[in-house]
Amino acid sequence: MKSYNITAMKKKAFCIAVLIILSASLIMAQNPNMERLNAYKIAFFTKRLNLTSQEAERFWPVYNEFQEKKFRIQQERIKLNRDFNLNISAMSEKEMTEAIDHYIALETREADLSQDFHKKFKEILPPLKVIRLYQAENQYKIQLLNELQDRRQIRGNLNQQQ
Repeated sequence: MKSYNITAMKKKAFCIAVLIILSASLIMAQNPNMERLNAYKIAFFTKRLNLTSQEAERFWPVYNEFQEKKFRIQQERIKLNRDFNLNISAMSEKEMTEAIDHYIALETREADLSQDFHKKFKEILPPLKVIRLYQAENQYKIQLLNELQDRRQIRGNLNQQQ
């Protein structure tokens, strides 16, 4: 039982880290690079899912809506964490309880959102492509994290050379 809890906690911590990094990358992407990032993501997912033109036509508007709603929830959670970190010493127990309850409510909203859109994805795509969608999302996040790590290493190497 203990190993399950540790494993589950590690997975949750990894997911939170990925979400924060992706949120940051999405915020940074609100510049000329956004189009390039979106085009890359579309190509990445289209290749992994092997979407037909009809599937793509129905899938992308739904997927983009899902991502936008999910992003808003993540932004709210990031703001809540930031506010909590800045004000923790001045917060009463009641305020802390409200903050953590709000955090869990956001987690629940995100889970409900995923469940709702899962139903929509199943209406658009066959089961195999729905599975590939979730795999592609994980692969895409890992690839972005790897690229971010590579860029940091390159910057570190450049700074050391100077």
